[in-house]
Amino acid sequence: MDQVFWHRIQFIITVTYHYLFPQLTMGLALLIVVMKGLSLKNRDALYNESARFWARIFGLNFAMGVVTGIPLEFQFGTNWSRFSDYAGDVIGQTLAMEGVFAFFLESAFLGLFLYGERKLSARGHFAAAFALFLGSWISGYFIIATNAFMQHPVGYTLGEDGRLHLADFAAFVLNPWALWQYAHNMAASVLTAGFVVAAVGAYWSLMGKHARHARVNLRLGMITAAVSSVLLVFPTGDEHGKMVARHQPATLAAMEGVFQGGPFAELAIIGQPDVAARKLENPIVLPGMLSFLAYGTFGSVVQGIDDFPEADRPGNIELLYYAYHIMAGLGTLFMLTAAVGGFLLWKGRLERTRWMLWILLLAFPFPYIATTAGWWTAELGRQPWIVYGLLRTEAGGSSSVHPGNVVFSILGFSGLYILLSFLFVDHLRRQIVAGPEPSGSH
Repeated sequence: MDQVFWHRIQFIITVTYHYLFPQLTMGLALLIVVMKGLSLKNRDALYNESARFWARIFGLNFAMGVVTGIPLEFQFGTNWSRFSDYAGDVIGQTLAMEGVFAFFLESAFLGLFLYGERKLSARGHFAAAFALFLGSWISGYFIIATNAFMQHPVGYTLGEDGRLHLADFAAFVLNPWALWQYAHNMAASVLTAGFVVAAVGAYWSLMGKHARHARVNLRLGMITAAVSSVLLVFPTGDEHGKMVARHQPATLAAMEGVFQGGPFAELAIIGQPDVAARKLENPIVLPGMLSFLAYGTFGSVVQGIDDFPEADRPGNIELLYYAYHIMAGLGTLFMLTAAVGGFLLWKGRLERTRWMLWILLLAFPFPYIATTAGWWTAELGRQPWIVYGLLRTEAGGSSSVHPGNVVFSILGFSGLYILLSFLFVDHLRRQIVAGPEPSGSH
C-alpha cells in the first residue's frame, strides 16, 4: 500500500470537512460588526437582535471548527513528520501565532459577546464584536501565510543540517502570495456569509416568520454578496491568478488545460481535458484571453503542460482542471445571482418575489462547493511539491506510520464527522426555526 497516498487521502478528508466551518465564522465576524454598528448608529434593537442571533450561529460553527481542526495539527507530526522536520522551524512560527494569539483572542471575545451584554455598555459590546472579528481574521491570516509559504517559499535559508530555517520573518509573514491569497480567501468567506444570511432571510420570508429580521437579513446578505462576488474576481482573483502564472506556470497550464504553449493562448470557458491525446475535447474558448489575463498582453507566451518535465507536472490534471472551472463557473453565477437579487432589493420587490427567495434559499450550499473547489485547485496545483520547488510531497510523509493504521483512522474520522454533521444540522435547524430573541430576553 502507498503510504503517502493514504496520508494525502486522510488530510484531504479532514481539511475539507474542517474548512466548512471557519469560512462561515470569518465572514460572519465581519457582518456581526456591521450589524452592531448599525444598531449603535440607528439606535434600533432590530440590528442588535440580528447580531446576537448570528453570534449564536457563529459560536456553533466556531465549536465545530475547533473540534475538526485539532486532528489537522496532529497530522503534521503523525502523517507528515518528515515535512514538519524539514520546514517546521519556518511554518511553526505562524501556526503557533494562530493558536496562541488569534485563537485565544477569538474564543475569549466570543464568550464576552455572547454572555457579557448585560454587563457591557452598547459601545463595549460593539468593541467585543470588533475584537471577535479581529481575532477571527488574524487567525485566518496566519493559516494563509503558512500555506503561502508552501506555495511560494520566501524568507528562509537552507541550513547545513538539510532543514529550512527562518531568515527573514517580515518577508515570510508578508509574502506577496499570502497577501493576495488572503484577500481572495476572505472575500470568499464574506461571500459565503452573505449567501447564508440571505438564505435564512429568504426562509423566514417564505415561512412568514420574523418579517422584520428577514428584511434585515435579505438586505445585508444581498449587499454583501454583490460586493464580495465582484472582489472575488477583481482584484483578488485576477492578482492571485497572475501570481500563479509567474511562480507556478505548470499549475496555470494544468488549470486551464493548455497542453501546447505559445502566444495568444486561449482561455477555455468549457471543455474536457484528454491527457492521453494532449488536448481539450469540445472546447469553447476565448482567443488570446489567457495570455492577456496571465501576463497583460494578448501576445504573451503561456507555457503548456508539455513544456515541463513529466515529474514536475501536477499529478492529477483532470481533477485540477475541473476543480478550477467549478470554482470559476460558480463565481460567475454568484455575480449573476447577486445582481438580480440586488436589483429586486433596489426596486423594493425582493421580499415579495418568491421565485427569487427560493433561489436564495437553495443557493447557500454553492459557496461552500466553490471554496472547496478553490482549495483543491490550490493544493492540487502545488503538486508534486509539498513546499514548492524545495520538497516533494512523496518525501514529506511519515515512513513509520503504517497505511493500515491510516485507513483505520480515516474510517474512524469519517464516522465521527457523520455523527457531528447530524448533531450540527439539527442544532442549526433549531436555531433558525426559533429565530432571533427579542431584546431583554437573554
